[in-house]
Amino acid sequence: MSHGAAPAREGAETSAGLPRSVLAGTVLERLTVLYPTAADPVRARSAAAYMKHVAPFLGIPTPRRRALSRIVLEGTARPQESDCTAVALRCWALPEREYHYFAADYLRRHIARCSSGFVPVLRHLVTTVPWWDTVDTLAAHVAGPLVAADPELRRTMDEWIEDDDLWIVRTALLHQLRFKEATDAHRLFAYCLRRADHPDFFVRKAIGWCLREYAKTDPAAVRDFVDDARDRLAPLSVREATRHL
Repeated sequence: MSHGAAPAREGAETSAGLPRSVLAGTVLERLTVLYPTAADPVRARSAAAYMKHVAPFLGIPTPRRRALSRIVLEGTARPQESDCTAVALRCWALPEREYHYFAADYLRRHIARCSSGFVPVLRHLVTTVPWWDTVDTLAAHVAGPLVAADPELRRTMDEWIEDDDLWIVRTALLHQLRFKEATDAHRLFAYCLRRADHPDFFVRKAIGWCLREYAKTDPAAVRDFVDDARDRLAPLSVREATRHL
């Protein structure tokens, strides 16, 4: 298993179709030098097995990884959207999962710097090496803030809920996870009904999760919805939705 990657030259990232970003070059150079110093092969094998071998791991515990990330980002400038794109795509092109986590955390921190034009990048990240560990962060902390900042993107979520890719569907279901009182309940309930018969565990689980989260804001609405739709929702979705009701 590779424990790092040589940082790409600035010209190389441009020729690969990525936006030119001096900031991304600096971040990736530091990142690919520092993260491998904390690699633990035993922990890496365990982490990969836990995540069903979706990707290789360096084996860095989360607290240590985040401490290293702070060192990587010391003194760096606030990014523009092009920097966010370059950092995210370059991290995602590296094999080890911790680099994807770094990118997801970076976007979570700086998503306010991005516009609706970031959506194609978001879709690429959601559908590339997809698993719940990255998709859920991208849904709640990248897709959600983008939609909140530009309500026109609700139409994009309306398209995503119809998608054939289960991770795109899960993102649409979960994008309002942190909206609380700002939740569009009508859209939330409509999405749950639209994919209620989806065969995949991760979609059915997401239906229950987004309902359970909204129940913290409006328990009566969720209770009424589940009671009315119980014959259409999967038992897993019902259990998750009503866990705290």
